[in-house]
Amino acid sequence: MRALARKIREIGRVAEPAPARSGGGDAVLRGSVQVRHVDAGSCNGCEVEIGSAFGPVYDAERYGARLVASPRHADVLLVTGPVTRNMAEPLRKAYDATPAPKRVVAVGDCAHDCGVFAGGYGVEGAVGEVIPVDVVVRGCPPEPPKIIEALRDLTGR
Repeated sequence: MRALARKIREIGRVAEPAPARSGGGDAVLRGSVQVRHVDAGSCNGCEVEIGSAFGPVYDAERYGARLVASPRHADVLLVTGPVTRNMAEPLRKAYDATPAPKRVVAVGDCAHDCGVFAGGYGVEGAVGEVIPVDVVVRGCPPEPPKIIEALRDLTGR
């Protein structure tokens, strides 16, 4: 047990270096933000990257972003995928349940413009067509540093 503790002290914290901040955000939500992730109909590629962003390597929590289970406790909605017909109303309800001031981050090309699912019979539209979007993170799927950069612009950290 002592050998393990010694090894941990020697190695220290293993995490990616902080991504550069773009500085373009208005940082209305100073300090820490509570993030509710909503999958509106994605292929789960973005979810894997979000899991990595909040995992031990990229560690988004060190910048004040924390995942929560309810939109009632959230400051930010992190929405992935094109909005399907079945998810349009639940997404609106999650947006309405989020207290003000709130921000919406559309993660991935599908959330921005429906991506490869554009014109599909089960697709209602992009996230911006259903609820107002404040920040778009482009990519298919976007890399964890891009997701963290968007969240850092919101927190100002």
